[in-house]
Amino acid sequence: MTDVAQLLISGAAIGCIYALIALGFVLIYKATEVVNFAQGDVMMLGAFVAFTFSSLMGLGFWLSLPLSLIVMALFGALFDRLLLRPIIGMPTFSAVMVTLAAGFAMRGIASMVPGWGTDTHSLKAPWSDEVIRVAGIVVSTDHLAILLITALLCALLYVFFKGTRIGIAMQAASQNQLAAYYMGIPVRRINSLIWSIAAAVAGLAAVLLAPITFVHNNMGFIGIKAFPAAVVGGFGSIPGAIVGGLVIGWVEAFAGFYLPEGFKDIAAYIVVLLVLMVKPSGIFGQMRRKKV
Repeated sequence: MTDVAQLLISGAAIGCIYALIALGFVLIYKATEVVNFAQGDVMMLGAFVAFTFSSLMGLGFWLSLPLSLIVMALFGALFDRLLLRPIIGMPTFSAVMVTLAAGFAMRGIASMVPGWGTDTHSLKAPWSDEVIRVAGIVVSTDHLAILLITALLCALLYVFFKGTRIGIAMQAASQNQLAAYYMGIPVRRINSLIWSIAAAVAGLAAVLLAPITFVHNNMGFIGIKAFPAAVVGGFGSIPGAIVGGLVIGWVEAFAGFYLPEGFKDIAAYIVVLLVLMVKPSGIFGQMRRKKV
């Protein structure tokens, strides 16, 4: 039972990282019907921005955190304005290729920036390198911080989307952009704001993950695991992104502990296949039919 509890906690912590990145996938898709395949690389960029403020500029963690989130929010808005808005009305494949190309470009640019490069860097949080022991269970403070901060963020997003005019406008725009436009909602600004939120959430995920995996220009590949989390939960569902991330995190944790070596790397994709066979829309997704 101790092993099971340990795996549940560590799996939930990593699952929360998947969930935060999957949340970016879902927010952008609900608003614009674009799948941002560069979301993992946006997270990588957020880690390097936080590393720059904290280590290279010596501003400390608590000042670097809000500054990096602000920079990532601005980056998300620019990403939408410069890369996505010009291809509105083009085939979906165009947006897919733009986001894929942007991800590769971010990775390449990060490797050329002085102070970043291809080396592995350390970004420590004030709570790092500590453990808490409860009833024989050893809990890393990094994992505990991920769980608590993710829960707090989910609560803030819920209040934002349900209790603010901008949040309600975002919901309206995600359901029907044309109707929202005719009701006076500035849809383009709303879309840019959603891209900003998605990029800021990815930056927060990067800051939480960096003390565990360090900062390097390949850390964005974690987005490949976050994408199955979004699919499992239901690609249009915000609660589904959280649940999907936790499911993938737990499956990986238990597969890595109980199954032979190698199963951990494919466990997420096996879960995706099984879920899609049973419920193609995902756990919280809803099937939509279009008349032709």
